[in-house]
Amino acid sequence: MTPKRKKRLILIGMMVAGVGIAIAVALKAFNENLMFFYTPSAVAGGEAPAGHLIRVGGLVTKGSLKRQQDGLTVVFDITDFAETIKVQYTGILPDLFREGQGIVARGRLQEGNLFIAEEVLAKHDEKYMPPEVADALKTAHKNGAEGAATEGTKP
Repeated sequence: MTPKRKKRLILIGMMVAGVGIAIAVALKAFNENLMFFYTPSAVAGGEAPAGHLIRVGGLVTKGSLKRQQDGLTVVFDITDFAETIKVQYTGILPDLFREGQGIVARGRLQEGNLFIAEEVLAKHDEKYMPPEVADALKTAHKNGAEGAATEGTKP
């Protein structure tokens, strides 16, 4: 092999290695910033990973909102009509937040299905609901209706 060919081979090898490293770094960054949406049923079913940053959405259960002594921490339940999970949030809630309303919370799931929210998003008006929450509620309602229909029948 001539010295000129050897230099070219080394240069091509270094370029391939550089592109490979760049792709690996980009994929790692993408994977770290990936955030999945889960319903309360999926969380209660153990599908949501504990300790990872995820989004959870549903309706705030009426009568579940409790404020702590510090004035900023609130604990409330969210439901998809099939399952309910407890959410804890420290901060100022959105102006449109209230019981019976659809929300999406971003945070981490702790042991015991306690969701520690870093951010809470409320719907914009009476007709708007985040698409993930609307789909989850429709699915849970349909599954609940089918489950209720099959529970009353005997084989």
